[in-house]
Formats: sequence, C-alpha cells, structure tokens
Amino acid sequence: MRLMIIIWLGILGNVGNAQVITVGPGGDFSSLEMAESTINAGDTVLLLDGIYTDGTQFLEALHGTISAPIVIKAQNNHQAIFRGGTEAIHLINCTFLELHDLVIEQQTGNGINIDDGGDYSTPTHHITILNCIFRDMAGTGNNDLLKLSGLDSFLIKNCVFTNGSAGGSGIDMVGCHYGVIEDNYLDQAGTSGIQAKGGTQHLRIQRNMLKDMDQRAINLGGSTGLQFFRPPLSNPISNAFEAADLEVFSNIFIGSWAPIAYVGCIRVKVINNTFFHPENWAIRILQETTEPGFLPCGDNEFRNNVVYLSQDLTEVNTGPNTDPQSFIFTNNLWYNESSSNWTPTLPVTDSNQIIGNPLFIDIAAEDFSIPANSPAVSAGKSLATPTHDFLQHSFYNPPSIGALEGHQSVTTSEYLVQDNAIQIGPNPTPNLLTMDGDFSYATVQVINNTGQIVLDLSAEETPLQINLEGLPEGIYFLRIESNLHPKLNLLRVIKL
Repeated sequence: MRLMIIIWLGILGNVGNAQVITVGPGGDFSSLEMAESTINAGDTVLLLDGIYTDGTQFLEALHGTISAPIVIKAQNNHQAIFRGGTEAIHLINCTFLELHDLVIEQQTGNGINIDDGGDYSTPTHHITILNCIFRDMAGTGNNDLLKLSGLDSFLIKNCVFTNGSAGGSGIDMVGCHYGVIEDNYLDQAGTSGIQAKGGTQHLRIQRNMLKDMDQRAINLGGSTGLQFFRPPLSNPISNAFEAADLEVFSNIFIGSWAPIAYVGCIRVKVINNTFFHPENWAIRILQETTEPGFLPCGDNEFRNNVVYLSQDLTEVNTGPNTDPQSFIFTNNLWYNESSSNWTPTLPVTDSNQIIGNPLFIDIAAEDFSIPANSPAVSAGKSLATPTHDFLQHSFYNPPSIGALEGHQSVTTSEYLVQDNAIQIGPNPTPNLLTMDGDFSYATVQVINNTGQIVLDLSAEETPLQINLEGLPEGIYFLRIESNLHPKLNLLRVIKL
C-alpha cells in the first residue's frame, strides 16, 4: 500500500462573514484605534506598508473566537512599522486575537502592552504574537519590549527582541498563565530577556536563543508588589510563589551576567539547554519576596544541560531564605576551557555528571551542534519532556545532553509538509507515515470519511507514526488541532 494523494484542505475554523479591514495611508482607516469599532470575530486587519507614528493604539474588548480569531497583520512582512510614542499597541481585555509580522521600535514606555485592565476576573486570553520584531527601546528604566499582565493561554513565536531598555525586559510577565514562548531570538533585550513573576504559572519557554542580557537571561520569578499578583493573593497569604510550574527546554544561552535565575519559584524544570560563556554566575537561586506566606525557592530541577565556561566563576550563587537542598541536578555536562583540573561547586550532588568538552561544531558561528563522538550524546536522563531539541529534531532515548540532539530524528529530505511547526513524510511511503513536530498541546487524530476516529495519536511520543498497512483502503482525514499553537491547526485528506 502506498500513500497516493495528499490534499490541502485549509486551516480549521469557520470565519463566517469575516471581512478584511485595511489600515494606513489609503486604507479604510488611518489608524488601528479608528478601526476598532468595526472589528469583529474572524476579521483580518491589514496594516498597509508604512511607518505609524500615531502614538499608543488602545484596543479594548476585542473578542474573536477559537474558530474565528481576530488577526492584525502587516500587508507585507515587517513593512508595517510602529515607531515612537509611549507604546505602540495596548490590548485590554481582548480574547482570541493575533498580531503578525509587525515591527515595534523606539517607544518610551513599553513596546506592546497586553493586560486585563487591572481586573483578573476578566483576564485577557488566547493571544498570539507571531513573527514580530521588537527593537530599540527609547526608554532607559523599567521599560519592556513586550509587557504582559494577567494574560492567559498565549503564544509568542518566531519573534525578535533586540536592544531593549537597560532597566527592562524583552518579555516581562506578571501573573500570566498557560503560555508558550518558543523559537524567538533575544539579543541585548534588557536587564532580563524573559521574566516571569507575580504568580505566573504553567509556561513553556523552549527553543529560544538568548544572548548577552545585562543581568538575567531568564528570570524565573522575581520581585512583585503584592497588589499586582494574579490571581490575587489570599488573606492571610499562604503557599504563595512568584512563579511555578515553568518549563525551560532546549534553549541556547550565550553570555549574560547570569543566564538562569530561580527567584522565589517552585516546581520549575530547566532541561536540555546549552549555556555558553556565562559572565559571572551560571545559575542563581534567590528569594526576593520574603513576606510571610511565601514559599522558599525550591523543588526545582536542572537536568541534561551543557554549561560551557570560559573562566573560573561561581557556578551557583545561592541567596538567603531559599531551599537549595530541594533542587535536583542530574546528567549535566560541565566544561571550563580555562582549566583542565576543575569541577563545579553545586548545592547538591549532580548525579551522572560529566566533566568534558562537548565538542561544539562551530563556536565562532554560534553553532552549538554536537558530533556523534561528543560525550554529551546519549548521556542525558530519559524524561517525558522535552521531546524536541533546538532545531525541532526529536530527542533520542536516552537523549543527548544540551539543546541539540546528536542525531537527527528525520533523515528523509522529502516531506508532505515541512515548515517551522511540523514535518510529515516521507513521500511516497510504502507503509509508515512519520510526523515530527511539537504536538505537546495538540490533538492528533486520523478520521475516516464517516467521521469516526480510527487512530488517536495525541498521547503518543514523537515522532508520531501512522501504519498505513493497518488501514483499509479509503479516504481518511488527518486532523491536528491546538489552542496554543494555531499554526499547527490543519486538516488533510489521505487517500489510500
């Protein structure tokens, strides 16, 4: 049996009477604010090429739906440029809204600000920011390229954050939940690259490159005024945290004063990352919020990471009021290029630790791939997650240590689908159809032409495989649905 035909059927969802609204010189409206009252679920707002200097564009209570989101996008990639002003765009109490392909630059407050209007009983939710450029903050204090407060169920993907404020962050989150931040590039994006605090919970931060932040590349927690926590703190405060249940997977860190900082956080997993040339500390364990009722920073993990030092430094900086003995360190590879007789000083035993050169392919080109003879290959601890490396290749079992797997998971060069989100192939195939990508938040099913589910692969480990020999001849539909990854959503027909 061979796979005969694959036909594109389109993105899932019904947009009904959706309209295209043009904004900009010669468009339907000259600014986003002027178009606001006409925007409905399913509409696409097309920003015409040009430089927008209208100041902050406030958009409040714009509501799409899961099948008909509101999309605000540049007519041509990165040719709609929001320049100057206090903020470029401020979204308040919006839902199911997407921003695509914009450039945000030279603001004095925040680049884009998204919040719940100060009332977490109505959080902003289901916001996607895709393929946008944030750069060149004109502020010099606590100003963020992207500011998020009280935002739930969001995706930030394929964006660039550069030249942020000396006192701000590339992405700053206060009380945000159920988000994915993936495949982004952050370079000198601020004092911190990504900061998650104020009760932030259930995030996955994966496959990003973070380079040369002034202080902390990723700040897992922080210090937040008690009135800003989302959801609000109990009275009296008990079992509180700055951040919890965060996953930091398959990222590459270059430079920065301290690439990773656990700060008043609990149940955080930092797994399969590559840390190259941290400047002062590799890791910080701190407790900056010390009011009664806050849990000490603890019960966190650091596994399967490569830490590559240029010189002797304090590998782990541990502050007061923390619980470093509750951390888990396992299967990390450490290397100090300045010393052949060196081991790291850690708060707990690093089980199955390796001391040795990971043999990066090309450091000058910032290519931190590893060859088959690297001591990191197959030396990691087998875990349920992460499933994919920095290049979206599947980790083997056992996985390599670091952000890049030493083997490629898909070797064929012909795919039915191949983009940043998903690979399906080979084409043609006599029996097995392989699907590779990050399906962590997706439903993946094969459905026959009567609507019955004949295979449900949602709980399977990637790469997913469909055995065509097990299906009778006929027409089947491959359905992939994801609330947090809308660009995965597709429906394809398989004719056998």
